Amino acid sequence: MSVPKFGLNRHDTSSIAAYAADVARAEACGWDAAFIPDSQLRRRDTYVLLAAAAQSTYKIDIGTLLVNPVNRHPTVTASSIATIGELAPGRTVLGCGIGDTAVRLAGLKPARIRELESSVVLMKSLLAGDEVEVGAVKPAVLPFPAQVPVWVAAGGPKTLEMAGACADGVFIRVGTHLRNIQRSVERIRAGAKRAGRDPHSIRLGAVFHTVFVDDQDVALLMGKSMAAGYYEYSPMLLEHLGLDWKGAHPKEFKSDGRVWPDFHHASDLEASGRCVNFLSDEHARAFCLLGGASAISEQLTELIQIASDQGIEFEYVVLQPIPDPPRPDSGAGAYIERVPAEIISKVQSRLM
Repeated sequence: MSVPKFGLNRHDTSSIAAYAADVARAEACGWDAAFIPDSQLRRRDTYVLLAAAAQSTYKIDIGTLLVNPVNRHPTVTASSIATIGELAPGRTVLGCGIGDTAVRLAGLKPARIRELESSVVLMKSLLAGDEVEVGAVKPAVLPFPAQVPVWVAAGGPKTLEMAGACADGVFIRVGTHLRNIQRSVERIRAGAKRAGRDPHSIRLGAVFHTVFVDDQDVALLMGKSMAAGYYEYSPMLLEHLGLDWKGAHPKEFKSDGRVWPDFHHASDLEASGRCVNFLSDEHARAFCLLGGASAISEQLTELIQIASDQGIEFEYVVLQPIPDPPRPDSGAGAYIERVPAEIISKVQSRLM
């Protein structure tokens, strides 16, 4: 069984220097990868931040999780990530998706699956140095191609199949229940097979919302908000597990201002969790890692081991912090330091 690389996708973006220092700190603490969402109305420019991080580190993988084809044209994205690839050769990753908060906050709509697929194919071709027909007078070509793998983050069945057909790797975002993960891998491999690709050649990653909160009652409330976030956009994930939804539709909580912009990104996750306290503890545990260090390390180790037994090997496991970790100068809990020391190290020792 291979031991995955453990990644983080939340860092201090209060300034360019702060971001570079935070990624360097993650590298020193033992994280294997540092990803950043491309969300123009929530953070500073993604590629300026990545460039600063590349020049402040030497071994940690860096990249996007995720970009979308709506707020940047794919040719722009290919050029930008290739430039980062020059600064961090062999450790740059492009993670993309249909777009969620980044496009919704700009009054736009997420990309359709076909649009995302076209963008992935286009970016892979440009990054490989190929000429691409784009409807211009001459085919498009990137003068400085780079070996940057293109990953797709997906949760819906059609997006997963599309990703299997064209992406180098797939970040699975369906929560922490093995049944949903297995269904996702089946979809990815089915898409690869239909496209004439080796189904087992598609690299796999997982994004797990991680509620690292010692107070169990608070952790469960935040976990229920995570479950509600999955129901908000992918209700079938609950249906697959036989988990019901007996409350008002999530849009009602957003329309009256109690939750904004959604259940995954609410500013007060305890409050958003109380809105959906009709959900069970089982709901919460099916969609995130939660609790103290010991509980999370046990849950994560078991999940990776059982997945491996089913032929699912993760190259990356991204532990998305819930809530966002505080800035280093806040005096609050240090997620970047604690997770490698108290969780990742234990998981690694158990898997080796």
